[in-house]
Amino acid sequence: MSAIGVASSCSCFHPGVWLLKSGMQKMSSFGLHTAARCAAKDYYEVLVLGGGAGGIAMSARMKRKVGAGNVAVVEPSKTHYYQPLWTLVGGGAKQLAASARPTGSVVPKGVEWIKSRVTALDPDKNCVWLENDIKVSYKYLIIALGISLHYEKIKGLPEGFDHPKIGSNYSIHTVEKTWKAIQDFKEGNAIFTFPNTPVKCAGAPQKIMYLSDAYWRKTGKRSKANIMFNTSLGAIFAVKKYADALLEVIKERNIAVNYKRNLVEVRADRQEAVFENLDKPGEIEVHQYGMLHVTPPMGPPPVLINSPVSDATGWVDVDKETLQHKKYPNVFGIGDCTNLPTSKTAAAVAAQSGVLDKTISLVMKNQLPAKKYDGYTSCPLVTGYNKVILAEFDYNAQPLETFPIDQSKERVTMYHMKADMMPLLYWNALLKGYWGGPAPFRKLMHLGLK
Repeated sequence: MSAIGVASSCSCFHPGVWLLKSGMQKMSSFGLHTAARCAAKDYYEVLVLGGGAGGIAMSARMKRKVGAGNVAVVEPSKTHYYQPLWTLVGGGAKQLAASARPTGSVVPKGVEWIKSRVTALDPDKNCVWLENDIKVSYKYLIIALGISLHYEKIKGLPEGFDHPKIGSNYSIHTVEKTWKAIQDFKEGNAIFTFPNTPVKCAGAPQKIMYLSDAYWRKTGKRSKANIMFNTSLGAIFAVKKYADALLEVIKERNIAVNYKRNLVEVRADRQEAVFENLDKPGEIEVHQYGMLHVTPPMGPPPVLINSPVSDATGWVDVDKETLQHKKYPNVFGIGDCTNLPTSKTAAAVAAQSGVLDKTISLVMKNQLPAKKYDGYTSCPLVTGYNKVILAEFDYNAQPLETFPIDQSKERVTMYHMKADMMPLLYWNALLKGYWGGPAPFRKLMHLGLK
């Protein structure tokens, strides 16, 4: 789902690993695929743009539907990253290397990997243009180009990352700087930011804050830290049930939350962060910091801005229930690059992949899509080195929980699911096209209570 081979930053796809036995047995048909080239053909029945979570999952599903030789995925990056792990990498609980695999190892065997970048989409002519003016045509197009990071929209970045005391869990280049900044912290303000744009996993910017708090308590530094969460939003989380739980955590841990504050400049040489007060345009606040974690502004990939497939803001314009394009019936979208009104997470990609699979199957048979995506998304809110609040919800910001327990409670079991089970589920089931979200598991769990 990302043009740079990066999975969404929030990871709950989700826990029913033990239900995947039959799917896992089928996985032997997927082997290492290392061929990377410009398009071997100029036409594919199914063309997938993007080799992140959504793109690889749909490539695997389409391979089973139309045959490997009829599917191609366009992805320039040599490495595929499981970004949900970066919260724990930034907090020192996991190694960065554990989040990376060669792109060739995740592209389904036999599917053509076109190692190039998309430069333009022409849905009226059923083709796309790649680098070096290469044209590739298709019968069906799946757009899974992810979301772009824009550190440069903050004055003083990205060059500010060359200085100490600053990091960001959102980039391969800066996530390890977060852990160093946490370890090297001595005293003063520890500031964690949330930008005034859509982001991948709205919970991630505060997860690292809770891990920092826990680490400094363990090392005896917490009394010297003034932890601040400066967010552009007007609430701590979009779903009230989980927002209430997080506010209790924040109160217990003596964390200051400043709403409607948007980071506009970093003066890294002086350790100063400059925020705009969104309630009072033009008014700025300058804070000295002993540690700064930056969540960058984000937006649609440049190739989608002003594209025929996109809405006025640059996101792929799809039906929110079927994921079929609103204008072009042979074009589909999945993941962070779409305008689906739900939180942008890998959990959402998993649920969307199951729905999109059924949508495309019916479209191929000249039938109307019937399966409806309910906006399911999830974010395992890490609140410590052994605690997680498992948030699951739908388009209406209503809880859509899998387990017959109160998931707004901090739980050790949910932490281990996030840290240990979900990576296995990601690599071995979601990317293989065998995991379409927890809906079947949820039904089984709740039927068992009746």
